[in-house]
Amino acid sequence: MIVTATILFSSSLTLAQTKKPKPPDKFPPNPLEVTTPDPLLPRLPKDKQPLTLQEQQKLEPALDALNQEAAGKLQAGDGVAAFEIWNRELRLRRFLGSLPEVQALSRVGAIAWKQNDGQEVQYITLRLQAIQKQAQSKNSTAPIDLELWRSLGQAYQNVRSPKLALEAYDQVLLVVREQKNTTAVVETLKTIGELHLSWFDYVKAAPIYEELLSLATSFGVGVNDVTYLQQLAEIYDQTNQPQQSLNVLNKLVEIYVSENNLTEIPELKLAIASNYESLAKKDPNLLLEAFKNYQEAYTTAWQLKEYVRAGEALQKLIALYRSQGQTDEALQASQILVETETQAANFYGLMQAYDKIGQLYLERKEFPQALTAFQKGLELAQQLKHEEAYFAGQIEKVSKANL
Repeated sequence: MIVTATILFSSSLTLAQTKKPKPPDKFPPNPLEVTTPDPLLPRLPKDKQPLTLQEQQKLEPALDALNQEAAGKLQAGDGVAAFEIWNRELRLRRFLGSLPEVQALSRVGAIAWKQNDGQEVQYITLRLQAIQKQAQSKNSTAPIDLELWRSLGQAYQNVRSPKLALEAYDQVLLVVREQKNTTAVVETLKTIGELHLSWFDYVKAAPIYEELLSLATSFGVGVNDVTYLQQLAEIYDQTNQPQQSLNVLNKLVEIYVSENNLTEIPELKLAIASNYESLAKKDPNLLLEAFKNYQEAYTTAWQLKEYVRAGEALQKLIALYRSQGQTDEALQASQILVETETQAANFYGLMQAYDKIGQLYLERKEFPQALTAFQKGLELAQQLKHEEAYFAGQIEKVSKANL
């Protein structure tokens, strides 16, 4: 039995040794890293020596022709062949230097993203990272190539890699700060800020636009303060910072009033009032400021004949009056809302205004007035063929209550 077990064990061991394990699945090789000699190269560069200027000048038009050929293939509907040709072009572009290669990678990367070719985007991203790593290693021994880093940032944007793009632009920002080049600092900050906003990263965008505003105020560089203030107002709104938002919005109001540009005032006043409402949850005294700014929003909009905006301000004002139990004031504002929606020819808004009036009269148990309001609302509902059943139900409810 021992001998038999030994034989069986030896046999199974031999079988296991002769049966080769299956090779693991491999990702397809990156076509941008293929090292097969290309007939367009005048020679195979040894020891990574760059081509001579004359050799580069001869190669460049041939690569431009490849780009045109690939574009033609894509237009004809042959995307596979197009990217094969572009990959060949990109492999050869590296012999012209890092900057031309990055610019070509950026161009093809944008096309790959638009064509939803995720694998090609990955190939290009990996190559860009390799170039970035090489550039970083050179930075310690040579001055930074700002144009290369800017191009890297743009290329990463084209392949939708915001984190990598920000790394590139942060490198640029570091250098232009050291150079005390205020104009370049502003342009770089604007790019970084726009990148944060494009990915809805409002928290990181805030300090960027705060610095831009400070630079614009101190040195008068870049666009005027209004653009940065508008961006900050949006950022503070999105990040729920009502006090910071108020500071910015009030500055915008001052600027527009000084320029006699009242068109923007109603919207700003609405936003200011809304922020005061938020702050009033902790400090009820600020409700007065909310009322005041809603009223100013309405008044200015009415003067400008912006009746839709005026109606919006009145609706906010009515809601605030009702929340504070000020029924008389809410009714007065609702009557004005009827006139405003009539001027705006907003029949849906007019129907809602009559509903508000009916509800307010119901709260005061003034049933005849409530009935009249709901009947007018029903007339509009029938014209609009909308919420007819609702108004009919309200009329029935009031009629029964009035018995």
